[in-house]
This record gives sequence, C-alpha cells and structure tokens, in this order.
Amino acid sequence: MDLMNTDEFEFVRFERLAGHVLKVTIDRPGNELNAVDDRLHHELTLLMSALKEEREARCIVLTGSGPAFSAGGDYGWIPALQEPGRLEALRQEAKNLIWDMLDIQIPIVAAVNGHAMGLGASIALLCDIIFVAESARIGDPHVSVGIVAGDGGTVIWPLAVGPALAKQYLLTGDPIDAAEAHRIGLVNFVAPDDQCVEQAIEYATRIAAKAPMAVQYTKVAVNKLLKDAANTAFDVATALEIVTFNSADHAEALAAIAEKRAPLFKNS
Repeated sequence: MDLMNTDEFEFVRFERLAGHVLKVTIDRPGNELNAVDDRLHHELTLLMSALKEEREARCIVLTGSGPAFSAGGDYGWIPALQEPGRLEALRQEAKNLIWDMLDIQIPIVAAVNGHAMGLGASIALLCDIIFVAESARIGDPHVSVGIVAGDGGTVIWPLAVGPALAKQYLLTGDPIDAAEAHRIGLVNFVAPDDQCVEQAIEYATRIAAKAPMAVQYTKVAVNKLLKDAANTAFDVATALEIVTFNSADHAEALAAIAEKRAPLFKNS
C-alpha cells in the first residue's frame, strides 16, 4: 500500500521526514481527544497491516493530533456494539490490530503528546521506544466502565512493570502521570509538552541511521517475548471482555457516566 497515495485513511495522516523516518499521526476530525469509534478502530487495524509492508522508512514515529494521543473508546460508540455480531467482529479486528503491530519489523517510536487511555495506551505501550509529554496521563480504565481490559492491556502492562504494579493500575483504572510512568519503567522518556514530538523524531532519526537489518531483526527477537505474552493472555482477555460487555454492571457504568453519578455495581 502506498501510504502517501491512499484513500483508505481518513483519521490517520502520514509524512515522510528526512533520514528515512515516517511520521504517522492519529487525527480524528471533530474529536480532539482522538477517541476510538468504529472508523478509527478499523483504520488503526489497517494501519498496522500496512506498516508490516512498509519498505522505505527505517523508523516510524507514531503520535496524535491536538491535546491527546488517543483517549480510548468513544462512549458514544459503545451502545452500537450490542448489535448482533458486532462484538465478535470487533474482537477479531482487535486481535489483527495487536498481532500485526507486534509483527511490524520497523522500530516504532511513540510520541505520546497527550492523554493515552485504553486502546490508546495499549498502542502507545506496544511501541518500541516511548516518549511522553509532561502533562500527559496514561491509563487503562476498562474496569471503570465494567468491562475487562481486553485490547492489549493484560499483555503489555505486566511485561512493562511486573504483575503487581500492572494489577494495581488495571484493577483500579487509575491513570498515571508522565513522571510516575517513567519512574516505574512504563515509558522511556518524559519531554516538555512542546518538545515531545520533536524529541521522538530526533531519536527515531538516530535509530534510522543504524544498519536496518540489524535493528529490525533485533526488534523481531525481542518481540518474541511480547508475542508469547499475547498468545497467553489476549484471547482469554477479549473473550472475557465480551462477557462483561453484556453485563448489567457495564450498562450501569454507562448510565452513571451519562447521568454524572457514581455507579452502583451489583456483580451481574
């Protein structure tokens, strides 16, 4: 796929920079938080498949537009997932997204320019090097809306920070500020807000200057660990996520958000 000349992407922009760096920007028009709806979820899946076939770039910078990297699932989209067959189709697309991302040989440097939540956090954390803006927060709030963290959180968080800290944040949905994310080893670098993308590009240029085969095959070897973890946890997590999507507690969480009140969960 020629990324510079394709009409398949409405919410993802591409720019080829000097030094064999490809800049990819998540940019959902009319939604400054880049919240994930059906179209953006589909385009992110297409993106990972296309980047597996990229041959010109030697390093990729992945960032978001506006004040957010991606704030995760759009609450306005969630009710549509109750339609027959939608959850299973979403589960398969989500699996393709994560599996293809792990198979991209070109290194990906994340420039987390703003908040990264849910799927946004999973995508950022599955990148190879992670820069985070000082004001950004990272979190996986699935449990806060009554569903299992099924889009990669149960894969990458334990690998990044260990099971105890992973459960601390996955079981509460609490977001982490950039400084704490760096302290616990969740991310590589914290940068001033107005320098995050620039610093990520500079780092990507350094990587791109190395021998491409050596760099890419080193990534392939390390990513075997991530793929083993995905094989262990991903299908279980997404299957259980579908169970909780159909729960009364999930419906109660959405109602509470709409009514701006605390949810009352009944374990049903």
